[in-house]
Amino acid sequence: MAYADLRDDLQCSICLNIFTDPVTLRCGHNFCHVCIDQMMDTQDGSGTYCCPECRDKFRERPAVQKNITLCKIVRGFLHRESGQEADGIFCTSCVDSPVTAVKSCLHCEVSLCDDHLKVHSKSPEHVLSEPSASLEDHKCPIHKKILEYFCTEDDTCVCMSCSLVGEHRGHRVENLLEASEKKKKKLRNALQKLTPRMQDLELKRNELSCKIRHIEELCTSNNPVTVLHGLDMWDLCDPEEEEEDEYKGEPDINVAIITGTVHEELLPFLISKNGIVHPLEHSNMLLDIETASNELYIPRDLKSATRTFTDQNRPYGFKRFMHYQVLSMESFSSGRHYWDVDVSGSCVWMVGMCYPSIGRGGTNSIIGSNNKSWGLHGYKGNSKHTVRHNDKVIQLPRLISLDRVRIYLDYEAGLLSFYQLCDPTRHLYTFTATFTEPLRGILCVGNGTVKILS
Repeated sequence: MAYADLRDDLQCSICLNIFTDPVTLRCGHNFCHVCIDQMMDTQDGSGTYCCPECRDKFRERPAVQKNITLCKIVRGFLHRESGQEADGIFCTSCVDSPVTAVKSCLHCEVSLCDDHLKVHSKSPEHVLSEPSASLEDHKCPIHKKILEYFCTEDDTCVCMSCSLVGEHRGHRVENLLEASEKKKKKLRNALQKLTPRMQDLELKRNELSCKIRHIEELCTSNNPVTVLHGLDMWDLCDPEEEEEDEYKGEPDINVAIITGTVHEELLPFLISKNGIVHPLEHSNMLLDIETASNELYIPRDLKSATRTFTDQNRPYGFKRFMHYQVLSMESFSSGRHYWDVDVSGSCVWMVGMCYPSIGRGGTNSIIGSNNKSWGLHGYKGNSKHTVRHNDKVIQLPRLISLDRVRIYLDYEAGLLSFYQLCDPTRHLYTFTATFTEPLRGILCVGNGTVKILS
């Protein structure tokens, strides 16, 4: 709980990320330097400036001062978090300055630079692997032992205790490396089938190529757990082409899911794996003003949300968000739907879908910060974009710009996808889930305006 609280305290309220070069206003609130500069730029010419946190007003643009103490705290937090950032995975033991790790020890759950690797224990239980940001994924969550086997009956990696005395006792298990090679073989077979279909299905070449490169990376990976668990993101289903091998009954790659993107003229439809065309409904989304934060201005057409520093004075109720968010009126409990959003007028935004039971107050009610919402987060001051669910953040490939977004939902299939509407249309990310409630659209506007496109 202390770790989660510290992360919340180190989060910029504008970009919703850990502080970068934090600075302080006279009122005492902290922000990323770039974030508060851009926020103040939007208030130029208004005659007054306002703190995004406490709404304290300044007649002149307030000077900011670098928060040296907070900078040190953030740096130490990131080092100890041992997460994978743009420059790679850092050595856990190097606390004074970040040093790139060359190996990770699965036994100790630490990442090591060259110097610390030399003095690390060489005993057999200290298993070294390529640097990993998720070392806990290499250990059994029950017995806390290193995963050494693959249970073919349950399709999961297990430790020795699982196979001898645990719930997988008596099941057929294989050596992790051998099972990984078999999975790679199936992936290589899938590559041979996918490549010629690029023209046959008339799909966007760059999107299919991106997916193929991902499979190629799995095929060349030296990390068996990554290979075996990497298949969880794909919907493997092609019963007409089952192969007679040790994994009989395991379906093949679903080309429709992997390709992700189709020609603009085919966007009103979804092509299934067997070539059948299913209608796809464009949803004319309207915003539910009863859920809109009083920090958001909603016009009469209910098609846009603008971050404002003038309280809208709407009556508070259990439906209304406390922080610059708003839900759609429409909810979806079945079928295939998509809706488009113009985010070009906002520097900081999030779009996505959520359950109506999402919380309405606190930072854990923000899109993606809970298990009831799935969102795409954009920030114009930085070309990095992320997707978020249950407080897990996934970095997307760098985008030069992202002005229009398409959100696609296949409720029964448990798919929620995000696309960049450009030429060509680009698939960004697909969440897979078993939806248990109706889903509603949700917008979060850090500043500027986000519009729903008809």
